[in-house]
Amino acid sequence: MRILLVEDEAGLAGPLVALLRRERYEVEWADNTSQAQTLVDEHEPDLIALDVMLPEGDDAGFRFARQLREGGFNGAILFLTARDTVEDRVLGLDLGGDDYLVKPFSLEEFLARVRALLRRGGTTRQTIFERGPLRVEFASRKVYWNQRLVSLSDKEFALLERLTLHPERVFGVDELLEKIFPNTESGHRILRVYVHRLREKLGENVIATLPGGYVLGV
Repeated sequence: MRILLVEDEAGLAGPLVALLRRERYEVEWADNTSQAQTLVDEHEPDLIALDVMLPEGDDAGFRFARQLREGGFNGAILFLTARDTVEDRVLGLDLGGDDYLVKPFSLEEFLARVRALLRRGGTTRQTIFERGPLRVEFASRKVYWNQRLVSLSDKEFALLERLTLHPERVFGVDELLEKIFPNTESGHRILRVYVHRLREKLGENVIATLPGGYVLGV
């Protein structure tokens, strides 16, 4: 497995690179997004551990993540940052991140997060999903229903994305809330609202309700 670490603090990057190499991962290190993009183009990694605050700006990591996803990068993205607000975590996940680790963190926790993401294989590794009237282009975040482009909000797309990446799986309500609506105070109601919105935009049968939760319906 190939991992790219994008981190401008050499004092942190050194131990992380050494740790990953001890675990027999192939590791490359960049301290800015320009160098990171070159490494992605040359050797697309399975996972990028990405600092949010980089020399290009306080939000450089977020901007780079969006650029990667729009360019079709399908590997995992693990954000590393001292910014620990709910808004920052939600923004990171909405921009295509798979996980978010707040500094300071232990090496053991970092390694556990890496292992979990690589085991998962890829929440967004597929390029296109197409079934019946539904077409989802993951990299460009475009959704078509009966060949008509449909505009979805970030949360609507995140919900549909999770269902289409695992089209035979029934997702429990609590799992979807944890992944898509972390720290919500609205409980199960907010999930019902977004399911209803997708059904209005894409057709009643796009999501099926089962006793265990929700599953792709088309």
